[in-house]
Amino acid sequence: MTIFDKCKRTHYSNEISPELEGETVKITGWVHEIRDLGGIVFVLIRDKNGITQLTAPSKKLSEEMMADVRAIRKETLVTITGTIQNSPKAPNGVEVIPSNIDVISVSKLPLPLDTTEKVDAEMDTRLDARFMDLRKHDVNAIFKIKSQMLHTARNYFYDNDFTEINTPKLVASATEGGTELFPITYFEKEAFLGQSPQLYKQTMMATGLDKVFEIGQIFRAEEHDTLRHLNEALSIDAEMCYHSQEDSMDVLEDLIKTILEDISAKCPQQLEELDHTLDIPSGKFPIVTYEEVLDIVNNNDVEMNYGEDLSRAAEKVLGETMGSYYFITDWPMSIKPFYVMPKEDDPEISTAFDLMYRDLELSSGSQRIHDYDLLYSQLEKKDLNPDSFEKYLEAFQYGMPPHSGWGMGADRLTMVITGAQNIRETVLFPRDRRRLTP
Repeated sequence: MTIFDKCKRTHYSNEISPELEGETVKITGWVHEIRDLGGIVFVLIRDKNGITQLTAPSKKLSEEMMADVRAIRKETLVTITGTIQNSPKAPNGVEVIPSNIDVISVSKLPLPLDTTEKVDAEMDTRLDARFMDLRKHDVNAIFKIKSQMLHTARNYFYDNDFTEINTPKLVASATEGGTELFPITYFEKEAFLGQSPQLYKQTMMATGLDKVFEIGQIFRAEEHDTLRHLNEALSIDAEMCYHSQEDSMDVLEDLIKTILEDISAKCPQQLEELDHTLDIPSGKFPIVTYEEVLDIVNNNDVEMNYGEDLSRAAEKVLGETMGSYYFITDWPMSIKPFYVMPKEDDPEISTAFDLMYRDLELSSGSQRIHDYDLLYSQLEKKDLNPDSFEKYLEAFQYGMPPHSGWGMGADRLTMVITGAQNIRETVLFPRDRRRLTP
């Protein structure tokens, strides 16, 4: 018998129920906890779907079997063959009386952290031993929900006639200007890690694909040390021909609601593990203008001047006032990227919008400039060299359709959906200014 034959289970923990009483099952998982009461030993076996209780009464089992039970240690991977017996106090109302134990892989002791969570671990400790941290069901639940979120998002785009694209992450110049770039050596040249797929998304609008999306990594060399910023993040991006900024906002809102409804329907166990209730808005997301934001913030004793971005204090005030999901529109052109279209009736005001959840920015978007001359002049106005954007600009000289789009932080959205308070909770191996391993 091979090692794979030994560890092939007949059931996951959530598939074992009182209706199976008397049947023989084979379960494989990690030893979660051991309680030796002398005449009886309880061992909790954990797999990805839950916990099964192994019960070993010395009066019913051989000395050899009892020795095998007592020899196993926490976090060792084992396969247990045994008979199901109803037990109302056990997980799922059943316990397994073992007839055979195969030790698949022995765990080293002491453990890097306590998977039973009786002893709290600091975030750094958890991230250093992320493989074991994810064995905890509440941590594991975050990534099952994130997986479902991305699956739902892809299905939404496919169902709405979007084409999935994959754009380069090694780029020759900044997407939006500025110095927040990670430089790398690219043979004899300097290159950078991409801040955003923005320029490539817009180029795709000139191809006839009409609507595109991408789910991929973005990189920002910002020296943040907060609970909501990382230097490598996952972004969900969409770009659409013949869509105004209002049209784009409608698509974004519909996507968010679709994701929330899908998570609610398909991940109830994971939400229960996290003790989190989803906030699913019933009506349209409210819209506040930048001018209204100024009034709200300043009326709550936080100073904010016209032309400034939201400070952390301003975000908190706004979040307390607005509550759930909402859009901010009519941002000043002066604080938005060069590719954002100004309003026709007031060129000092942009078509840009942000989607917020309470005090957390989830997405930014706008109608884009599709006119070559205006785009060229906006680059110059932002003190950017148009020569550095030659290939990008070329697409705007051959019949570029009007278009709009947005980018949304998938990790931040996961925070909202799972109730996580630290963005590092939502990323398998987060990258911030201090962490490059594991």
